[in-house]
Amino acid sequence: MKTKMFTTTVSLFLAFACSVYARPEKESPETAYHRSRVQIALLLDTSNSMDGLINQAKATLWELVNEFAYVRCSEDMAPSLEIALYEYGNSRLSPRGGYIRQVLPFSSDLDEISEKLFSLSTQGGDEYCGQVIATALRQLDWSRDKKDLKFVFIAGNEPFNQGEISYKSVLEDSCEKGLIVNTIFCGDYQLGIRTLWEDGAKRGGGQYSAIDHLREIVHIKTPYDEVIIELNRKLNQTYIGYGAKGAAKKQMQATQDANAMEMEEAVLAERAVSKSSGYYRNSEWDLVDAYAENQIKLSSVDKTSLPASVRSMDEPTLEKHLQTQLSERRRIQKEIREVNQKREAYLSEQRTDASDALESALKAAIRKQVSNKNYHWIK
Repeated sequence: MKTKMFTTTVSLFLAFACSVYARPEKESPETAYHRSRVQIALLLDTSNSMDGLINQAKATLWELVNEFAYVRCSEDMAPSLEIALYEYGNSRLSPRGGYIRQVLPFSSDLDEISEKLFSLSTQGGDEYCGQVIATALRQLDWSRDKKDLKFVFIAGNEPFNQGEISYKSVLEDSCEKGLIVNTIFCGDYQLGIRTLWEDGAKRGGGQYSAIDHLREIVHIKTPYDEVIIELNRKLNQTYIGYGAKGAAKKQMQATQDANAMEMEEAVLAERAVSKSSGYYRNSEWDLVDAYAENQIKLSSVDKTSLPASVRSMDEPTLEKHLQTQLSERRRIQKEIREVNQKREAYLSEQRTDASDALESALKAAIRKQVSNKNYHWIK
């Protein structure tokens, strides 16, 4: 049993669906209808020994989001992506449930995923890999479409065969359902083999990786970070909260920006790039997205839920304002992407090898397995 309590933040993978603008006159070249889905269940050991893993994970989320922006399915369109999160091996959780908790079911809301992951805390417990995989298989709404990609990533550092539920039988079930189970051992590569993490990946049809979870992430500052961060500030001003969730979700957007900034400017810059893509979709609470996607009639909007700056506008004035905000948003997003091209070129010249880090393990597995399913990368 691990006993040390440590409250920390973690952001990983996360989940994202591309924006779909239903009205032809508002269609953006950066958006497309999704034909295929990618589902990822992330199973994290949140015992105190995993503090380093969590620190790496929180620095990796937005880079992975941005990487997926270049994935195209067989229809040559960007697939939607859903992320689910489980924590296991935490003694604060119920022993009857195997010290396992579903933190988030499949979601495409980037801010929600970030919020849930940033709220995780660590504490010692027993780590049952077979049981947490079985729980994710049972509880999550997995796609039954064979063309969709379904991943499980499980990370930890205790023997893979702990617990009463056999990981071997669980992985037989996962393969029958078309899931790919990837294992990430936090520690020495050979030790991971000896403690059956490699065997778990083989049986799950996935890839085994070992990472140095104590490795400190070095963020490279670029001359373009501050430019992107300022554009992100302007981007946020184009969002108009509405309905019961509007104000709270708008605040969540700001909070997740702050969480990223607290880590480093480079992380907020990566998040801003994610927000400039079609994967950052908020029609549930943002009136501009809802209008663009034809998800709401302006005559039905509760004016009392709107910000004071637009609350008194009549319907024609409000619609014109939304069109202006939509145009401004797309202009800013385009500028962020253009600046990021320069930023990426700069980073490509400065980056050092990080093959034993979490980011590399995730990207290597995803790129290989995405390609095997008639998906491709456009960069």
